[in-house]
Amino acid sequence: MSTTQNSREVAYRLFAAEFEDATLSYSAGDDERAPNYVVTPTGERINRLFTVGALTAVESVTDDLRRGRIADPTGVFVTYAGQYQPTAASFLEQATPPMFVALTGKARTYQPEDSDQVLTSARPEDLTAVDTDTRDRWAVSAAQATLRRIG
Repeated sequence: MSTTQNSREVAYRLFAAEFEDATLSYSAGDDERAPNYVVTPTGERINRLFTVGALTAVESVTDDLRRGRIADPTGVFVTYAGQYQPTAASFLEQATPPMFVALTGKARTYQPEDSDQVLTSARPEDLTAVDTDTRDRWAVSAAQATLRRIG
């Protein structure tokens, strides 16, 4: 009998500008459970991300799907939460922007049928309110991580 360890992918700290500029994504296999990656302009392949910023807007896309916009010093992350992310969807329903939040989520790209533009989003695994100090510490750690990627 073989043992397979299921370990989670690292949640990368990156700024919205780097994530928004990503246009390449791929699946690591043909299996529907194979991990999907977004490749950033710095060359990092990202399955999961961790960001902290200001939740500036929450919109109802459908009855059970919410879209949140999380701004950091460089741009905006977009996140969608629905029936498969009930905790995050509930958080977004009850949130009162503007407020600082931390998001850990799966990195995704998609291309609308009527556009050549590739859009990015993060499917939330965890979404929680945080304070200003947490946001400031995250900004420093994201800057350090960015410098390591480009250095």
